[in-house]
Amino acid sequence: METKRYDTLPAEAMDIRKEVFMEEQGFQNEFDEIDRRAVHLVLFDGEMPVGTCRVFRDEDTGRDTVGRIAVRKPWRGKACGARLLGEAEGLVRQQGGNQLCLHAQVAAKGFYEKQGYQPWGEEDLDEGCPHVWMKKELEG
Repeated sequence: METKRYDTLPAEAMDIRKEVFMEEQGFQNEFDEIDRRAVHLVLFDGEMPVGTCRVFRDEDTGRDTVGRIAVRKPWRGKACGARLLGEAEGLVRQQGGNQLCLHAQVAAKGFYEKQGYQPWGEEDLDEGCPHVWMKKELEG
């Protein structure tokens, strides 16, 4: 497996996010202005794009944030999500960051806790789906 970085939203990431978030989970507002300024990571299994996420600095909080983490169903349970998070963490460290935040679906909270993320703040709703903010301190 190989991860590629993009400075603009690639078609592969769009396709994965449409499939996972819109078709599978029913989200409507998948694409936003953050896509124009984020770094997009796409994980490939050979030629097949299987997972994606985006990394950006939140303009309101100044925090490095990873989001829109999505893995196609046949590749779930094969450490693809963990690999994408590791790549995002490496990118943030390269840019001098020491903490990474994410807005997790509550249903996926356990996965992120296994990757070293800790919840903070109250749960909230994103398009009716319970979410919670989580963060991880990154070692140099």
